[in-house]
Amino acid sequence: MTGPEHYREGEKRVTAARAEMDPQWALVQAQLAIAEATLALAAATALNDNSADEGGMPLADYHAWAEAAGVWKPKPKGQTA
Repeated sequence: MTGPEHYREGEKRVTAARAEMDPQWALVQAQLAIAEATLALAAATALNDNSADEGGMPLADYHAWAEAAGVWKPKPKGQTA
């Protein structure tokens, strides 16, 4: 899984934990959400920035993170507005 995929899975697990009626299963879902969030954080930290020429995150990965986090949607190539 990629970092953005871990992020999305963590969000799903949080939603599942909130909807779960059984407290024990809600706790399991919450713990799995924490694990996914930790893996997403590790991936984001490892890729640290969007300056690929300085050893950082490639632009495609930056766009994937931005989309997963819901910050903004990258524009298709050639679109200016």
